[in-house]
Amino acid sequence: MDKVMCIFRLLAMVAGLGLLASVPFVTPAAAQANAAQSGEARGEESAAPPAHLPAEDKVGGSYVIGPGDALQVFVWRHPELTATVPVRPDGRISTPLVEDMVAVGKTPAVLARDIERVLGEYVRSPQVNIIVTQPVSTFSQVKVIGQVTTPQALPYREGMTVLDAILAVGGLGQFAAGNRAKIVRNEGGKQRELKVRLHDLVKDGQMRHNIELRPGDVLVVPESLF
Repeated sequence: MDKVMCIFRLLAMVAGLGLLASVPFVTPAAAQANAAQSGEARGEESAAPPAHLPAEDKVGGSYVIGPGDALQVFVWRHPELTATVPVRPDGRISTPLVEDMVAVGKTPAVLARDIERVLGEYVRSPQVNIIVTQPVSTFSQVKVIGQVTTPQALPYREGMTVLDAILAVGGLGQFAAGNRAKIVRNEGGKQRELKVRLHDLVKDGQMRHNIELRPGDVLVVPESLF
C-alpha cells in the first residue's frame, strides 16, 4: 500500500512539473509590447500628441504680438479651452481659465508657454499653440513713406520684400530718388538703417536688392535733389 501511494505521489509531481514547463516565460519588455499591440487592436489612442498640430502662426517665429491682433489659442485635446480672441487695447487677452494674460510684446511661442503654465494648474500637461489669424497691429505693419504713389502702412506677411511693398503702394513717385532709399529697422531697441537701391530693383530688375522686410520696418523713399 505504501508503494502504491509513493507511485501516485511521484506521478503527481511529474504532472505538476509538466504543467509548469508548458507556461511560457514572459519578460517585462515583451509584456509591454504585447500590451501595446493589444491596445492598438482595441483602437486605443496613443498618449503622444499628433504630428499635425497647427503651425504656431502665419507670420513667422519672430513676429511680435500687438494690440488689435486676432489670436487663436489652440489647446490640444481640449476644444473647450480653444478660443479665438482679440488682443485688447490694454495688451491682454482672456481665454477659458486664463484671465487677463499679457500678450503684447511677446512672440506666439512665448505666449503659448505662458498660457501652458497657467493651464497647468487645471489641466495635466497642457499643450498650447498660438496662431496669429489677423496681424493688424502697428507692430506687424510695414510703413512705406516718401516719394511713392500712395504712402501707407501695409500688413506684414511672412516673406514680404521691398518689391512687394513698393508694388502694393503703386510704385515709385515721379521725383523719387530710388537708389537712396533706406529701411529703418528697430533691433533690440536700437534703430538700424539698411540702404536699398530701389531704382535698380524696380527699373532694371536687379533682384539682389530685393531685401526681405520684417514687422515694424519703415521703408523711406527720399525725393530727388534735381
